[in-house]
Amino acid sequence: MKHLLLLLFVSFMCSVVEAAPKSKSPPPKAQTTADLAESIAPSLVKITQLGREGTDGIGSGFIVSADGLIATNLHVIGEARRLQVEMNDGKTHVVTSVHATDAHRDLALLKIDAKGLRPLPLGDSKKVRQGESVVAMGAPEGLGFSIVQGVLSATREIDGNDMLQVAIPIEKGNSGGPLLDMQGRVLGILTLKHIKTDNLGFAMPVNALKGLIEEPNPVPMSRWLTIGVLNPKLWKLHLGSQWSQHAGVIRADLPGDGFGGRALCLSTQKVPEGTFEISASVKLDDESGAAGLAFCSDGGDKHYGFYPSGGKLRLTRFDGPDVYSWTILADVPSDAYKSGDWNALRVRVEPEKITCFVNGKQVIETDDTGLRGGVAGLCKFRTTVADFRSFRIGADLTEKPLEPELASKFRIEIEAHLAQASTRDETLNKLLENPVAGRRMLSEQRKQLEEETAKLRELERELHRRSMTKEILAELEKPEPEINLLRCTLLLSRHDNPEIDVAAYLNAFKGLVADLKDDPEIKKDTPSAIARLNRYLFEESGFHGSRGDYESRSNSYMNEVLDDREGLPITLSVLYVELASKLGIQGVFGVPLPGKFMVGYRDGPEGELQLVDVFERGKELTVEQAALQLTDSGEFSEEMLTPTTKKAILLRMLRNLLGAGFDETRSVRESLPYLDLVLAIDPKAAVERLTRAQMRQRLGEKAGARDDVSWLIENFPEDGPPELMQQLDRWMQSLRQE
Repeated sequence: MKHLLLLLFVSFMCSVVEAAPKSKSPPPKAQTTADLAESIAPSLVKITQLGREGTDGIGSGFIVSADGLIATNLHVIGEARRLQVEMNDGKTHVVTSVHATDAHRDLALLKIDAKGLRPLPLGDSKKVRQGESVVAMGAPEGLGFSIVQGVLSATREIDGNDMLQVAIPIEKGNSGGPLLDMQGRVLGILTLKHIKTDNLGFAMPVNALKGLIEEPNPVPMSRWLTIGVLNPKLWKLHLGSQWSQHAGVIRADLPGDGFGGRALCLSTQKVPEGTFEISASVKLDDESGAAGLAFCSDGGDKHYGFYPSGGKLRLTRFDGPDVYSWTILADVPSDAYKSGDWNALRVRVEPEKITCFVNGKQVIETDDTGLRGGVAGLCKFRTTVADFRSFRIGADLTEKPLEPELASKFRIEIEAHLAQASTRDETLNKLLENPVAGRRMLSEQRKQLEEETAKLRELERELHRRSMTKEILAELEKPEPEINLLRCTLLLSRHDNPEIDVAAYLNAFKGLVADLKDDPEIKKDTPSAIARLNRYLFEESGFHGSRGDYESRSNSYMNEVLDDREGLPITLSVLYVELASKLGIQGVFGVPLPGKFMVGYRDGPEGELQLVDVFERGKELTVEQAALQLTDSGEFSEEMLTPTTKKAILLRMLRNLLGAGFDETRSVRESLPYLDLVLAIDPKAAVERLTRAQMRQRLGEKAGARDDVSWLIENFPEDGPPELMQQLDRWMQSLRQE
């Protein structure tokens, strides 16, 4: 506490150190567009995603190294796709590894087995000038290579990235191609087409690509092809399409092989005998398509389907492979259906009838008994891209009503102001006596309701945050070995985003454990297991330290670390230590070094401490090497080298989020929940207590500010500086007077 008092009124400062400028060399001579087209063509490539039936997608790329590195967009290569690179002369190469990826910037580097290629020179995107002439090259619509000249219009921020805006038409297939200056130097990678005009596009600055080249995260194609693939023990596919899974969401993004693009993804979960229900949430990218639930399936072409189609809800019985064997049992509109959004579908199958619901409202009931039994799952049709989540099978999946007493209590608290005393027509007739005054009153009432709605939304958010806090505290109350730190970090992510499916990420983590649990190196000894773990995470799976925006909150969210395989030293260390623990690797723990969290391990109780820098792809260091790298003195205190607790790790992650919160893009109110969570976990955190008191005062929450200042006064040490105590007393007096 005494040390913390010294921090109470200290402001943090930072400095920016710029690299010394390099000597300038004369710029290359400008070329004509025709000259550029001729000289650059050998460096351009066409990238094809190869599916079971042929081509799944086409994009562009360009050579950046003579030994086979190809730059493109991440969305061009997708996930779990075989990739082929076609050179300008028609020769093709199979991609051997995805050398580096950056999901935030939509960039990727591919590796092919080739030598003597002609790379394009990379320019400096920081030096581009508005109005500068540029050219874009690529393979639009998968056709031959082409070149278009235009002008650099501006630099704009899009989704947190600085992008080059160009007055150039960017077509499908141009993505991943180079944007060049008139000297033939790459300034950016084409990535986005403007939604309002065909003659405007955007490119990611080339300097972002340089970071990938310098710090790759290679993933062999054998492993890349497993990313996002559905677990065959849980799902059986029928009639093709491209089914994948990411963070608990199943996606079907290609037409199936059946008539009308039909495709099925059937669960291996057993369906209850007699009456049963199935449910899932679905979202369509194109309402002209169709996707939803399949049930009573024979595993082939016979099944029922309940799904949105053309904005309506449809129930169909499929008795065979073609349209002549299909029977549309119902096709109805519903106000409960939300176009373009997630919709909860549920079907109840009884021996004598079928009842269908959307978002809790019954829309279809039929006494058709043509099919019963079988298996259940998901279905999709035509070209729509469909997302599914929360698929369930059970005897009764209805949302159970609240206890009447509890529901009544909450209704009084939340909805009393919405009670209506008259009908719509009666109200309008009364208002027509003075329409001007009536409109004014309605406007005022509407504004009041909007304010109340905003308060209800904030109340809902706060309820969610407090429920997450309760779950985190319950986990941390367990004995240290039993605390599931990975779950705690996922709950921390869900604290900010209620849509995160914690169970889905925990299952994804189990997949990592399953990959290694029978590996002989893991079972051998700790050094051998550490070496295998390093290869698996950093060489085979592509996990790596954040190259771009180090302060981004995404690096502190474990769900995004698992999705993008990119994070901070502490989030990567959590993953590493938890994986080692589940695999039974002894002597592995987190080490809270100043400035960089690392993993430590010992080969036996008396073994020498070794450090693993997970941010640098598993680089192993001695204590002396790490001390020279991270401290001015070249040494660590003993306290810094002892294994840290899971509670301390979570608090350090929270403080990282707080550090990312105090900037111009985040308001005081948005940062306050992190302080609440820190103090819930560690009520004696004096620095955060002081900060929260200051924030509460700024927000006008005087009672809360007084509570925090009162705590600081009550817990002030007897030997503390008297002048600080006097400042706290004056602060409390001012709060009482306000």
